[in-house]
Amino acid sequence: MTRRLRLHGTIAHDLGALIVTGRLKPGTMLDNEVEASDRLKVSRTAYREAVRMLSAKGLVEARPKVGTRVNALHRWHLLDPDVLAWIFAAEPDPKLITALFELRRIVEPPAAALAAVRRSAADLKTMERAIETMAKYSLASEAGRAADQEFHATLLSASDNPFLESLTSGIGAAVARTTLFKQRHQPLARDPVPDHMRVFEAVRDRKPKLAQQAMARLVELALRDTTGAQRRESHEAPQARRGTTEAPHGKIYRRA
Repeated sequence: MTRRLRLHGTIAHDLGALIVTGRLKPGTMLDNEVEASDRLKVSRTAYREAVRMLSAKGLVEARPKVGTRVNALHRWHLLDPDVLAWIFAAEPDPKLITALFELRRIVEPPAAALAAVRRSAADLKTMERAIETMAKYSLASEAGRAADQEFHATLLSASDNPFLESLTSGIGAAVARTTLFKQRHQPLARDPVPDHMRVFEAVRDRKPKLAQQAMARLVELALRDTTGAQRRESHEAPQARRGTTEAPHGKIYRRA
């Protein structure tokens, strides 16, 4: 069972990466499970489960007697942790990065303002511990990045708004993936800990306006770091291949 789960996860990863990078365009029809499983030398069950995973994430739509078609961007579950991972594993579309940080600007600063009014002592303790871990290990480490995610997750939770809190997984994944992306070739030159500390202090001192401003500034600086890393990446990224596309394990689709 474990091996089968790993296998269909790998197939979903390969297909998902092809879709989010634009190598499989919206409207492209995937091969049926008999053809695809034969080419990939995997069971039909494993391939079927992979397609189900992608369908659950909005990347494809499978219809009886029609086949499986790649969906348009607006149908993708963009805050799904896997989808974000696939997007940032390659060279993300600059428009997607801009849109992602627009979402963060809309959500996180007002959440910080609410947190400044509604936070508990336990929330403050968790946020403070997260900042201490970030300072100790830096965002170049897994421990530091996990602490960064915990800080942002706690801030949303401290807003005491269940709808905002429901965004925790997506916002946390966005924070994690952009942090990895902007540091994948060299450590971040700017220390982000003071920016987090300013948010924490405003929340601790019950100053909602200051908390909102501090969080807006934090998100803006994170955007600058990410777009700066993207500009560096653009000079090194290979040109996308044109024409027929193949997945790492063989052809798995046909043109519509």
